[in-house]
Amino acid sequence: MSYKPQRIIYANNLARGLLAEGNEIVGDVITSFLIPDGKSYEMDFPTDGSPVLARTVHGLPLMVRCDTVNAPGDTLLYVIHERDANIGRARRALALVELEAANRRLSGILNIVLSTLDALDVPELISRVLEQLTTTMEGSGAVLYLATTTGFHLRGISASLSGRNIPQYLPAGQGIQMMCVTAGHALRIHMQAPSSQNLRTGSLAFRTAVDEETGRQQDIPMGMLLPFESMICVPIWFNSHAVALVAVGWDIRHPSHRDDARLLDAVGKYLSTQIAGALSALRTRRSQELYSFGSSLHDRLAAVPNITMDDIKQVAQAACEELSATFSLVEINTHQGVVIAQLPKSGMHSLPVDLTKLISKNEDDSVSVVPLDAGKEALTLTSYLQQLGEPCRGAVVDMGELFGEHQCFLALRPLEDEPFDDIELGFLRRIAEGIREVLEGQIARTQDKHISQALQLGMRSELQEVEGIDAEGVYSSSTADAYVGGDFYDLIRLPKWFACVIMGDVSGKGVEAASVSAAVRTALGAYAWQGLSPARMVRTLNRFLLGFSRLETFATLFVGIVDLRKGVLTYCSAGHPPALLVRAHTNMVETLDVQSGVVGAFEEMHYQDGVVQLNTGDTLVLYTDGVTEARDKNGAFFGEDGLREAVMREIEVGPKGLLNRLLATLDVFTGRNLEDDVAMVRLTIAESSDASSK
Repeated sequence: MSYKPQRIIYANNLARGLLAEGNEIVGDVITSFLIPDGKSYEMDFPTDGSPVLARTVHGLPLMVRCDTVNAPGDTLLYVIHERDANIGRARRALALVELEAANRRLSGILNIVLSTLDALDVPELISRVLEQLTTTMEGSGAVLYLATTTGFHLRGISASLSGRNIPQYLPAGQGIQMMCVTAGHALRIHMQAPSSQNLRTGSLAFRTAVDEETGRQQDIPMGMLLPFESMICVPIWFNSHAVALVAVGWDIRHPSHRDDARLLDAVGKYLSTQIAGALSALRTRRSQELYSFGSSLHDRLAAVPNITMDDIKQVAQAACEELSATFSLVEINTHQGVVIAQLPKSGMHSLPVDLTKLISKNEDDSVSVVPLDAGKEALTLTSYLQQLGEPCRGAVVDMGELFGEHQCFLALRPLEDEPFDDIELGFLRRIAEGIREVLEGQIARTQDKHISQALQLGMRSELQEVEGIDAEGVYSSSTADAYVGGDFYDLIRLPKWFACVIMGDVSGKGVEAASVSAAVRTALGAYAWQGLSPARMVRTLNRFLLGFSRLETFATLFVGIVDLRKGVLTYCSAGHPPALLVRAHTNMVETLDVQSGVVGAFEEMHYQDGVVQLNTGDTLVLYTDGVTEARDKNGAFFGEDGLREAVMREIEVGPKGLLNRLLATLDVFTGRNLEDDVAMVRLTIAESSDASSK
């Protein structure tokens, strides 16, 4: 038969003085104040009126008689006497002891207030509170748990509890934490001694906690027991939410009083704002730490030239280790509909889970993170892992289809550890999203590269043969794999002894630059065949580009029309480096310095033609800014002066092979480390019998 606590329905002044120093005790359980000598807290007074030696919870010796009375219900009458003539002295001595204890309590509470006012960080705040509580209450130790949506996480212990087995996580909805939160105030609790029947089993699954105010009992799983036999547990509230749980306790059964609980409730109210701030600070710091770590994993994966599944596994495993969890790869046999996982302890297993059902309600952009306590399928998996003795707290992280197969993994913690909170689940989601982002970006870059190279092959820079012009061109990429840039050149043979020479540089790289380059070359070729002047060609192209490119892409151009009969070059240099003209009879270099603005940037841009006379043997050198902006190891530019000097030096050898010699000069200057693509064209005016005869 279970013990039923007996509550006081009436007490006279003498009883209140003996038991509670004059405080009101009606409604309290009598065992909160009175204990038979040599007995435990459970009631054991005979009800036949025989005298029994007893004591108060503070040790005051008394004589007690208990008898039934003729009244409704199970009513008992207690008569209490002082045990001997020295009782007065004992009471006075006890009063002095209790006064000293009360003074220590008040002094300790004041110290808690003062010592936490200047706490610099969260660990310091928690440490000071727990040490002061332990000293103030003369306890064996103190613990503090911070609340999350799923339960309470251990965030601090007093120094006296170092090395003790203390649960790291207390789930919501059960245990001592549930008793405190439900009550809403501090509880005085003691652990009931195991019964002989419990001891015969050889192992205990539960201990019984007793609320000393109400006598209410609660079975507590052994894995959730705090390291105390007696304790005062205080829920700390902030804006009607329990944000923390503090417990101060004793290793042996220790008498406490309602005033002790009230005192700690007052401490809890004072600490509520600081604890709430501490919780917020901890969340912010942890969020920042995980964000930084996730960014480093993202960068590490992005630096891998050709990502494989092994690279992705390494990133996922590192993410799990950061969360103190184990990584378990999940493989899906689509033909047999079987989900297989390499579990940390027992190896390969087929999991009793329908992955489609598990992730269907959580899928977002092919990425899902499903806690193992969310829904029927997840709980089935949790139960199965627990039966195998495997870690079973955690989440399933689904990354969707990678490398043509569905890929996901388990992040697992032991049962006694805390589940992932919302910050940690968000971290796992960012890891999965980052993996997909990096891999998709690499695939997209590879596809762009193939498209760009196909475009480049289709628009390969070339110089048509034009009678009366000796021409050559070179193109050198700054990248090892010759990834497509925007540099291009062309020489087009036109009717009536005309020719069109084009040198261009489109901003950007890849598909956009290659497609714009192709469009520019095609458009300029069409304009040249229409007989337009260079300035008009560029002006028309400017309007075309402003409507063609959706990105902020522009081009610099040199467009020249050569009239071989008259020996005249009409040109438009639109934001392009100035062309160089080497006179054959002097080997001196002239700069074609009539300049206009870039193409494709602004609607109202002015373009003008320049005109220069060409003589037989004169050489025109066109180039892109990759030549003049080439740098040496000290960062100095090759520059227009460097190019002019190199041209004057190399032209003395002759125009044939001039560009290759200039390119070799650049290689020496830069240490074969070009930072931009380089394109150059040489046109030398040759004698043409047909042109002169026309």
